[in-house]
Amino acid sequence: MKTVHAFTLAEVLIVVSILGIMAALVVPHYNSSTAEAQLAALQSNLHVVRKQLELYKIHHNGLWPAAVGETSADFTRRMVTKTDGGGAPGTKFGPYQERMPVNKYNGRATVRIGGAAAGTGTDGWRFDPLSGEFQADDNYDGNNDGGPDHVGL
Repeated sequence: MKTVHAFTLAEVLIVVSILGIMAALVVPHYNSSTAEAQLAALQSNLHVVRKQLELYKIHHNGLWPAAVGETSADFTRRMVTKTDGGGAPGTKFGPYQERMPVNKYNGRATVRIGGAAAGTGTDGWRFDPLSGEFQADDNYDGNNDGGPDHVGL
């Protein structure tokens, strides 16, 4: 007769319990590093777009890629395609971005031109055509102070 070697129920329960305890210790660290990576990506996107906006302004004699009354499509077109010195389609300058980045906090890549202050969450980004300020437009409030956290980045 053959002898069968197997684990007892008690041994299996002990191993499963140990794995559960280890998972409970690791998951919070994973979640916090994911949140940190998401914030770092947002800050990086803001930095890159702001630098490209300054370059656009230099190339276009002090003009921003959108003026008061223009749309997100106008802004995006001027940032992701080649333009002439006046911002019309051309071949002299750009493109400044491959595409507009997605704001990971609300999943949007659209750019709101002027209007309400940043933090409404209606678009991924807000561009002020008067000051050239480019901000995240999500309404994420991770510190629960009642205001959007990313407006001041």
